[in-house]
Amino acid sequence: MSDLLFELGSEELPARFVNPAARELRERVVEALDGARLFHGAAREYGTPRRIAVLVEGVAERQADLEREAVGPAARAAFDAAGQPTKAAEGFARGQGVGVSALVRVQTPRGEYVAVRVREPGRPAAEVLPGLLESAMRKITFPKAMRWGAVEVTWARPLQWICALYGRTLLPVRYGDVASGGATRGHRFLDPAPVALDEPASYAARLREAHVLAAFDERRARVLALAEEAAAKTGGVLVRDDSLLDQVANLVEWPVAIAGGFDPGNLTLPREVLLSEMNGHQRYFAVAGVDGSLRPAFVAVSATPVMDPAVARHGYERVLRARLADARFFFDEDRKVPLESRVEALGAVVFQQKLGTSLEKVERIGQIAGWLAAAVKLPPEAAATVQRAARLCKADLTTGMVGEFPELQGVMGREYARASGEPPEVAAAIEEHYLPRFFGDRLPASRAGAIVGAADRLDTLCGLFGIGKPPTGAADPFGLRRACLGIIHVTLAQGLRFSLAAAIGRSIELLAGKLTVAAEDVQAQVRAFFAARLAALWSEEFPLDLVTAVLAAGFDDIWAARKRLAALAAIHGSSEFLPLAAAFKRAVNLLVKSAEKDEKVAVLLAAGAGARPKEGPLDRVDHEKLAEEAERALYKAALAARRKVEEAVERDDYAAALREVTALKPAIDLFFEQVLVMAEEPVVRHNRILLLAALRELFAAVADLSQIQTPHEGVAPAPPPAMVSKGAAK
Repeated sequence: MSDLLFELGSEELPARFVNPAARELRERVVEALDGARLFHGAAREYGTPRRIAVLVEGVAERQADLEREAVGPAARAAFDAAGQPTKAAEGFARGQGVGVSALVRVQTPRGEYVAVRVREPGRPAAEVLPGLLESAMRKITFPKAMRWGAVEVTWARPLQWICALYGRTLLPVRYGDVASGGATRGHRFLDPAPVALDEPASYAARLREAHVLAAFDERRARVLALAEEAAAKTGGVLVRDDSLLDQVANLVEWPVAIAGGFDPGNLTLPREVLLSEMNGHQRYFAVAGVDGSLRPAFVAVSATPVMDPAVARHGYERVLRARLADARFFFDEDRKVPLESRVEALGAVVFQQKLGTSLEKVERIGQIAGWLAAAVKLPPEAAATVQRAARLCKADLTTGMVGEFPELQGVMGREYARASGEPPEVAAAIEEHYLPRFFGDRLPASRAGAIVGAADRLDTLCGLFGIGKPPTGAADPFGLRRACLGIIHVTLAQGLRFSLAAAIGRSIELLAGKLTVAAEDVQAQVRAFFAARLAALWSEEFPLDLVTAVLAAGFDDIWAARKRLAALAAIHGSSEFLPLAAAFKRAVNLLVKSAEKDEKVAVLLAAGAGARPKEGPLDRVDHEKLAEEAERALYKAALAARRKVEEAVERDDYAAALREVTALKPAIDLFFEQVLVMAEEPVVRHNRILLLAALRELFAAVADLSQIQTPHEGVAPAPPPAMVSKGAAK
């Protein structure tokens, strides 16, 4: 066995390409080895701005032999009545490279056939590997790829060298105009000459000698240690930013940290502005004091040691000085105009061509936010905060600072609201209405911020669905999935209780005259979109069949649906529950069969799940016509349970509601044992069907148990039709 090294060197890769490409190379090579029957040990990936590589330990010297059975024609076609081979048998044997005498008879599900057992000896690894490696590298994908020179192949950046070694054997691999060799390359400036490799195992060590840290984890740790050391020399501590750390680690091969400073007067700029300039634009690490406040210092990471650190420091400081001067200018100029005075200027900012200007959007946000504030019963003072924040939430789009640094929208709205004398809670809500901006981001701390943010996202969702621009499976250019999840997250975090259907309806009303899709279709599509997002989100925590069961019973109150799911999950594993779910499925199946023949039953089934009308099926049971003791017992038990279930649901105690329903199991079991539901007499049959419908209604207060997978079922149930729609995939 020998180790295998495969390295692909290129011009500098974008930092975000490095780790995914290195990981994919490892996966592709391992997949190729496994498919070629080449046993091997552990595989490790490497990646820097100039290379991606994989090192596989202990690759077998040759492929494992392959024994296979090739099945040919039916025996009756392969041999005639005298048992002599026919042309069919001869042709099959010839195709397999054997004589007719090697054919054997085998039994298959289709009858007796002839077959041949072939043993293919494995080929030497050195012969097989070049083709496998070329195939593996051709499968690697990049967000963007390019051609160079006259070659037809593509890569993220022009390919410069290939190193392919199997033990001490050089493997001939070619990609475009680049052929493999037995050497890698060190640091572009510190060690530009080729670095010969005696064997793959020496790869990382030889590169380290040539001033290249090939392993991402090692390089990242080195960047962090050097940056912390440099920050300490300024008298502060490094402001840890893992995303920036990952990015910087893939911008350098041999990191060198240099500390610098800036005018302390710039510390009066908002913290987010300083961090945006240092982290986002210049890739500098910020430095803070022991109290967490920023200090007038930074740490830059260079890819090359410098002869005179002072010269490098001056260069880093000069660039940051210019950026901060621009920010200072915009900040001072923007504050000369009150935020309120900027609102009307939004009339010149197009939100979306068919949906109008940002001023129109702000007016719609205000209307939806006001509706939500009333729906969740905000007190008057808080409702006033919502209205004011909604009025000002997009005003900073017209400022110079946001025009130059769009990532600061919301943050600058907060700052300019404070400067304009707006109440602190209004200023906070302006910033918070953008939260969460991305997965894992913080959520609004105030209800006002959550409500304005939900209103903003709801208007965007309904508007874009309403003009026929929902996301597709491959693209979501308007971030509608993120917007929908944002509404869900803030709703759950703040405990907002409102009707989703009514909120969508109100948003659609405000878009009247702009939509090109029928209002009822928009309502259905947006609700299905929410259902798909809820299913995807909650199935990460709970079994999919439980999620499906809860959503099928209704999710108009998202907060309540989440509580119902938690309660269902808590009782799901009990010994009483799964048999009860199976019995419930039996009841539903009988109802479905009855609905096919009886229009009255069909109407019962079509009633909205989870919302009992004034007169439910239990109220319509003719108890005087209940002939069997078992059906009378079930009727009485259901009456008693309904009252307790309704009381539990009223106080959002879904665990108690489920306990009451589960307590019906003995009565349900006895009913199915002793009562014929589909009786001949119409009145009796209808009474019993009403009893089953009443059970369905009781359960529907929490979940549709027919969606739950019970023992001996092969697969989890599919989501009901109302939960899926075109473009609603995760």
